[in-house]
Amino acid sequence: METKDSNGTLLNDGDSVQLIKDLKVKGSSLNLKRGKTLKKIHLTDNPEHIECREGKTTMVLKTCFLKKV
Repeated sequence: METKDSNGTLLNDGDSVQLIKDLKVKGSSLNLKRGKTLKKIHLTDNPEHIECREGKTTMVLKTCFLKKV
């Protein structure tokens, strides 16, 4: 399975990605702003999702809202 960002670029474990849209995190008071860079992502079994950490919180994000940095 290949995991791709919104531009079609392949993503790998440990890559850095940037948000292309403001996102509200379900179950949390976090709001992620467009342009935020998330480092050291982890790929999941689903090619449309990645896992990342923001502080002590682990989140699963859809790849359609991300671009590789």
